[in-house]
Amino acid sequence: MSPELISIGALAVMFVVGTLLPINIGILAFVAAFVIGTAALGLDEEQIFEGFPVSLFVTIVGVTYLFSVAQRNGTVDLIVSYGVRLVRGKVALIPWVLFTVAAVLTAFGTFTPAAVALLVPVGMNIAFRHGMSPLMMGMMIICGGHAGAFSPIAVSGVLVNGMIADTQLQVAPVVLFLASFGFNALLSAVTFLWLRNRNRPGPAGTDADGGAGPEHDGVSWRQWLTLAALAGLIVGALGFHLQIGFLALAAGALLALTDMKNQAKAVEGISWSTILLVAGMVTYVGILEKAGTIDAISEHAAGMGAPLLVAFLLCLTVAVTSAFASSTAILTAIIPIAVPLLLSSHLNAAGLIAALSISTTIVDVSPFSTNGALVLSNAKGVDRQRFYRQVVGYTCAIVGFGPAVAWGVFVLPGAL
Repeated sequence: MSPELISIGALAVMFVVGTLLPINIGILAFVAAFVIGTAALGLDEEQIFEGFPVSLFVTIVGVTYLFSVAQRNGTVDLIVSYGVRLVRGKVALIPWVLFTVAAVLTAFGTFTPAAVALLVPVGMNIAFRHGMSPLMMGMMIICGGHAGAFSPIAVSGVLVNGMIADTQLQVAPVVLFLASFGFNALLSAVTFLWLRNRNRPGPAGTDADGGAGPEHDGVSWRQWLTLAALAGLIVGALGFHLQIGFLALAAGALLALTDMKNQAKAVEGISWSTILLVAGMVTYVGILEKAGTIDAISEHAAGMGAPLLVAFLLCLTVAVTSAFASSTAILTAIIPIAVPLLLSSHLNAAGLIAALSISTTIVDVSPFSTNGALVLSNAKGVDRQRFYRQVVGYTCAIVGFGPAVAWGVFVLPGAL
């Protein structure tokens, strides 16, 4: 049996076992990476761990630690209460406010995971305090990040437009941006209507320990220091493009030193189960890449006839693979594959590029991606296993319908 089939079979087994049994799928992924890497691919330990997501590990540890510190000194509750006052008590507007903020941040050049990392902890606390669906809140923040991700000055937009500029294709950057923004705005509206009254974590007005939320008559000096640290995190990450995980760890350590008695257990707020889950799966994805599984799937789809069908298969392929792998890496790989198809067919170039870009990024709600992992790790008052299944279910719905809708909206009309 070829390494490609072995790696795909192992992935299927992991999903079945990890979904049906209370075992962290990250553990299974690490074991599978070692067994397949050594037995089927002949890799050594260093090669196996080349796929370990060091940056993602530091980001999740840093962000969840910092907001654990901020939770314990009351700053998160303070932000929540003032956030609600900002919309004059209209709590239903908060997800849309966070969607808009995320879109603006990414449209002006913030890397999507950085924007999500800044907004998700606050959104999850608001969702818990006011009895809103944490799944809805988290997914709308991610959609907001994707909505602005393909602006002409955004990271993903610059990447895709730069690759297109080196070909004979003509795709206006603003078309790609508007297509992504419109699609994600529509997806957010559907998510809002579908989930706003479901999966609520608990009664409104309770904190993470089940008690009543505190009233805020003033801001203590420790809370002012925490707000300053959060502001510094934003400036460092967005203005100077510093690694957000290291910044968050530094800020959290500084704050902990000012209140050692109350912050002694802040490290317990780090979502270790999520880190294990994501790190294991991303490491296994590295094995899939070394086995040639991802390249084989993409090349097989591109080698089929009927351009319209191939375009659909490419959208579906990038959605499935990007749910487990880096969207940036998938975009970098798929655009060159799509160019020959566009040059040899009558398909609309802007439509297919937009459909591929959207299909690649909208699945970043997966718990195995940075964005989905941040939602999973910051959810308050939920059963972790149950919430994990909800995120997986939402991801499956996006993978199942998202590429088909993107293909139907942006590719199909140009071919008729």
